[in-house]
Amino acid sequence: MSPPSASVSIHVSAPPETVYEIVTDVTDMSGWNVECESAEWVGPIRGPRPGARFRGRDRNGRRRWSTLCTVTVADPHRVFAYGVRAGGLLDVAIRRFEITPSGTGCHVEQSTWDTRGPVLRLLGGLVSGVRDRAARERADMLRTLERLKAAAEAVGAPPSTGG
Repeated sequence: MSPPSASVSIHVSAPPETVYEIVTDVTDMSGWNVECESAEWVGPIRGPRPGARFRGRDRNGRRRWSTLCTVTVADPHRVFAYGVRAGGLLDVAIRRFEITPSGTGCHVEQSTWDTRGPVLRLLGGLVSGVRDRAARERADMLRTLERLKAAAEAVGAPPSTGG
């Protein structure tokens, strides 16, 4: 796979299981994802499994749009990834959360790949109001991971390893 268009990471003082549960509960994604207004599972497969689909409603200020996402990877406590289609028709991105255990919780990396062609990049900028998507993605993903960290750490930090 080619390098991501944007990628950020953060340390979270919570177990990988906790972080994975939060990331894969798309119905609560708006609680920590800065661009997401709401999301819901659609279709016969529900939950974090490859092939499952969910509809996201996103916003940037007064601009709003809808996406249809398909889960591509759901490796419990490790990786959650999905493809994003604008209006359910055109591929626009791949999003991936990678969770790596550490001695004091876990390391979370969020990456995105912009899969739009030149015309769709221009139209996407008009719809979303964002001209430099990679720079905006990095800033939004950092804020998203900070909110994810706060949510996961509020649930509970990993047990002490003693000492």
